Amino acid sequence: MNSKELRQKYLDFFKSKGHTVIPSASLIPENDPTVLFTTAGMHPLVPYLMGEKHPDGTRLTSVQKCIRTGDIDEVGDKTHLTFFEMLGNWSLGDYGKKEAIEFSFEFLTKELGFPVERLAVSVFAGDDDAPFDGEAFEVWKNLGIAESRIAKLPKKNNWWGPAGQTGPCGPDSEMFYWTGDPNHIPERFDDDNDLWVEIWNDVFMIYNKNADGKYEELKQKNVDTGMGLERTTAILNGFDDVYRCDHIWPIIQKIENISGKKYGESEEITKSMRIVADHLRAATMIMGDSLGIAPSNTDQGYVVRRLIRNAIRHGRLIEIKDNFSIQIGQVVIDQMSEQYTELAKNHEFVLKNLEDEEIKFKKTLEKGLVEAYKIFNKYTEDKNITGMRGYDFKNGELPPVANPVISGEDAFYLFQTYGFPIEMIKEMAEKRNMVVHVGGFIEYMKHHQDLSRTASAGMFKGGLADDSENTKKLHTAAHLMLSAMRQVLGNHVEQRGSNITPERLRFDFSHAEKMTPEQIKEVERLVNEQIEKKTPIVCEELDLEQARQSGAMGIFDNKYGNKVKVYTIGETSKEICGGPHADNTGDLGHFEIIKEESSSSGVRRIKAILK
Repeated sequence: MNSKELRQKYLDFFKSKGHTVIPSASLIPENDPTVLFTTAGMHPLVPYLMGEKHPDGTRLTSVQKCIRTGDIDEVGDKTHLTFFEMLGNWSLGDYGKKEAIEFSFEFLTKELGFPVERLAVSVFAGDDDAPFDGEAFEVWKNLGIAESRIAKLPKKNNWWGPAGQTGPCGPDSEMFYWTGDPNHIPERFDDDNDLWVEIWNDVFMIYNKNADGKYEELKQKNVDTGMGLERTTAILNGFDDVYRCDHIWPIIQKIENISGKKYGESEEITKSMRIVADHLRAATMIMGDSLGIAPSNTDQGYVVRRLIRNAIRHGRLIEIKDNFSIQIGQVVIDQMSEQYTELAKNHEFVLKNLEDEEIKFKKTLEKGLVEAYKIFNKYTEDKNITGMRGYDFKNGELPPVANPVISGEDAFYLFQTYGFPIEMIKEMAEKRNMVVHVGGFIEYMKHHQDLSRTASAGMFKGGLADDSENTKKLHTAAHLMLSAMRQVLGNHVEQRGSNITPERLRFDFSHAEKMTPEQIKEVERLVNEQIEKKTPIVCEELDLEQARQSGAMGIFDNKYGNKVKVYTIGETSKEICGGPHADNTGDLGHFEIIKEESSSSGVRRIKAILK
């Protein structure tokens, strides 16, 4: 079964169970300050998981494109991917644990044909916050899963969320498939055995963690499930390597063709090929999104830049001499544009940015080589500089004086500033009869990663489901501001992303030139004029075609479902949006733009507040 067939089989199955198929949301979260990218199928559904009514009902299913950067340093093995597709189904206060587990079991055993004897599951063991999930345990047992294959695991294994400090969360039940010898399946499930591969996760969102750290039962209890398309496709075809999936393997084949190397020929070559394939695939999907992001030095653009540059570095390691990123990008577009039509629409933007970034990075590398030579010469000329502090030499032996040691600090400087991988620095050092203080480099790298994780964690400070009154007001102000900008700057202005916290709104929009002070003042005046009118905000649920004919703003591609919410503010604004919003413009206060700047090529960014 190929990936296309699995996608369709999953959606058809849950459609037969009364679920409405909804399209994949953008990879760039709209009006969500908590994350850089859409990380799971539930992410765009947070308002509805918190109780807001979804226009397509209480049973939903989708194939959601996702980006996860938390494990980006793990990419290169058989299973980790930065971009992946998540098969998901949801109950918004509809069915509970029993039905969710029964659906999962039926799909795995009947639709996919997985033998029961190769399945194992885990359930929440219970702790001071919540009890043992005996209900899930009994359902699995009644379906024929042996008790020895049902693991009772703690919160770190079988609990989802909250994504931030507060929000919806609950116990989950994970499903595993034995990928080892079918004639030697262990009687007892051991989650530490890598041959048991997780394939699906049913999350039971029945709690809300409040600001005091207490777990309260939610009024609306939900089910949120997720199955990785690539991993499941690999298992269905007998692979233990997701890169051999039908929609990823052509990328590997192209890398083989360009590099003259063979996948599997060595551990190092295989790892580099996986990183090139994964990173350029992810970058292409982000740039080709309906809210496509170009490489830059901030936020999502920084991730795109990092992905492309790391791929180029690994291309050098497998001796790819010429520019190659656009060739890989084109293969990704060819493989994925049938499912995600926005890729074909945005292909010129994708390929141009890939080529430009590769050229820029190669120039940076050239500058880096000059700097690297200066550093190496410094160690050669001054025999007292060894950089040996904290160095863990094998058997405690010091190197001869003839072999200066490049400090971890200098090695990390070359890595961070010019993108030199440690392998490249070591190779350059060895050619000069030098060694690199790898231990010191790792310490600097760890410190840098800790700072990055802390910064990333800050994205979650407000929790995923921030529907505070201030956030609602700023969300409403963003609608008024977009309408005002289209009046002042022209109808070419469209939203390209937003990030709203209770303190401020950040709004990216399509416009090539810096706004003048006069234009900024006029936008502010128009917004405050609407606030002073104290206009009620009206929400309607319409069919997509009705919304289009009504004149509602929106990118009319496959991002919307059959029914949409349209928010109307007098004669000023009519937009398709998930909400939530204020009830009346008079509730907003005074609108003020505090900054206008460039976000990326052809995209400007505004930061604004309400007083």
